[in-house]
Amino acid sequence: MGSEQDSPVTLPTPVTPAGRDALDAMLRHPGRAVIALDFDGTLAPIVPDPEQARAHPDAVAALAALAPKVASVAVITGRPADVAVRYGGFAGVPGLEHLTVLGHYGAERWDAATGTVSAPPPHPGVTAVRDELPGLLAGMAGMAGMAGMGAWIEDKGRAVAVHTRRADDPQAMFEALRAPLGELATRHGLIVEPGRLVLELRPPGMDKGVALRDYLREVSAESVLYAGDDLGDLPAFATLEKLRTEGTPGLLVCSGSTEVTELSERADVVVDGPQGVVALLVSIAECL
Repeated sequence: MGSEQDSPVTLPTPVTPAGRDALDAMLRHPGRAVIALDFDGTLAPIVPDPEQARAHPDAVAALAALAPKVASVAVITGRPADVAVRYGGFAGVPGLEHLTVLGHYGAERWDAATGTVSAPPPHPGVTAVRDELPGLLAGMAGMAGMAGMGAWIEDKGRAVAVHTRRADDPQAMFEALRAPLGELATRHGLIVEPGRLVLELRPPGMDKGVALRDYLREVSAESVLYAGDDLGDLPAFATLEKLRTEGTPGLLVCSGSTEVTELSERADVVVDGPQGVVALLVSIAECL
């Protein structure tokens, strides 16, 4: 029980009636609610080198405080599941026993209860793209008279990403690579997913919307919050928007960024990056 001296807990007011209804449903019946979150840009700040990304210092504590009070917490990410677990510091944390990490857009799954990753065989096109990408980038650099171009390849196991954040002109590099990477992906049966100064080549049918929908059905969720920051989160937003028309309350949260505005324009709540996401999770946990 709190005392009169306790600071009152304040929650942001969603800007849409559907968002307000969803937040109210979560607070009234938290044991039927799912909290679903992207990792990079949402729980972890964006950094120039993706291998140096780590969850916000207060993220794990916030999740551990909230998780026992709701039906489930899921992290949905394009990263390999084990990498997200390691970079997030999620393993072995009291309170997170029922956390699920859906890696590679749902192609991989890690459950805290078992501590193991389950996954199907990788798509053969990813191996072919991984082998060809260095030569393609080197050829483009040679044609442009630039050494290395500033593009950086990230091997994500079931996908391959090309980052341009380190280039002298990151946005120009990003645009220059879209067409050739699109042709390479098509040739090997993959698609290209653009993000915040990154182009990811991955198998079709893998997206956060599909992963989120399947997971919510599995756990019989009656309300859901989804938080994301990038273009790859738009399918998850679309899934929640559709579920709302079918009667499942959904709260759309944008981890704010000046690099991507599409999410903030559709969100019910916009917060200030991972720090704002953590503060929101803490506030919800305290309200429960």
